[in-house]
Amino acid sequence: MTYAPGPYGYGYAPSPPPPKPGVIPLAPLDLNHVLGGAFGAYRRHWKELLGITLVAYALAAAVIAGLGAALWAALADRWEAMADTSAPGEPGLSDLSPLFIGLGSFWLVFSLGVLLATGLLYAAVGVVVQEAVLGRRARFGTVWRRAWSRLGPVLGTVALPALAVLVPVLLFLAGFFLLLGAMVASIGTDGGDGTGWALSGLLFLLLGFGTMPLALWIWVKFSLAPTAAVVESAGTLTALRRSSELVRGSWWRIFGYTLVMMLIVGCVSFAVQMAISLATQVSLFAAPLAQHATPGTVFTAAGTQMALLALLQLLTQALLGPLQPLTSGLLYVDRRIRKENLGPVLARAAAGPAV
Repeated sequence: MTYAPGPYGYGYAPSPPPPKPGVIPLAPLDLNHVLGGAFGAYRRHWKELLGITLVAYALAAAVIAGLGAALWAALADRWEAMADTSAPGEPGLSDLSPLFIGLGSFWLVFSLGVLLATGLLYAAVGVVVQEAVLGRRARFGTVWRRAWSRLGPVLGTVALPALAVLVPVLLFLAGFFLLLGAMVASIGTDGGDGTGWALSGLLFLLLGFGTMPLALWIWVKFSLAPTAAVVESAGTLTALRRSSELVRGSWWRIFGYTLVMMLIVGCVSFAVQMAISLATQVSLFAAPLAQHATPGTVFTAAGTQMALLALLQLLTQALLGPLQPLTSGLLYVDRRIRKENLGPVLARAAAGPAV
């Protein structure tokens, strides 16, 4: 038995602290460790994470903008016809159908573009977590190559849970369009009152609210799958099973930790956007009025300021975007430390040469 002198005499030697080669100690993590590790990993690898985030979302934005321009060109005549107040009669549901189809197509491509960019971001975060826990640095090229090589499985782990979240979203959209259709039918020339459309819309809205808890449960259950797909080089289904195993028995804890980070990101994003919006409004009204502006200069200033506001908000989202997946990545490490005693394995890997 080993004894060591303490401040009040002799006693048992205190246990040595767990090794900490990287952003977290290689022991079960509490909330401070997870949040501090996420910010620490971001601070060490912000160039790689921000670069990949900007590239991914810029590519998605280019595709979405191209589709939006094509959609506007295809539906411009329809918009003008509906805006023509001299045309006889009121627009009916048949007039709105092409617009609904076009908007639905645009929303679908927009979702696919965002999903692709999100998958690339999650794959990059998985690489960064793996290196940051071991205290290693990774260059942009290394992170990009490894993230791109794992994009397929990671995209599957992001897409399948997203489908569960998509169900209440689609139900809400269906309810909204049905209520909109009921309004159009009630003011149309066909004499319909739109009651059936309105009741169907309310039913879809209630179904949307009813499926939200199940969608949230599935999302948390598979939230660790993207990191498993990168760290363990697992396929989509294998990574989803691994996430389910690791989350089992700790769903509320993982949900709570993730929610705390989401609230932090949301509050910071809201504060930045409010500051940007306030500055934009002040400059929008002050500059043109000081120059005895005409309606044309006011319109130009408004367009410029709105474009600047959108760009700054996009940059804010790009800056804050990696924090939530970093939290999920560290929760994956924490669950493996708790359930599989991964700490000693990580300590040996950190002491060895980088691979």
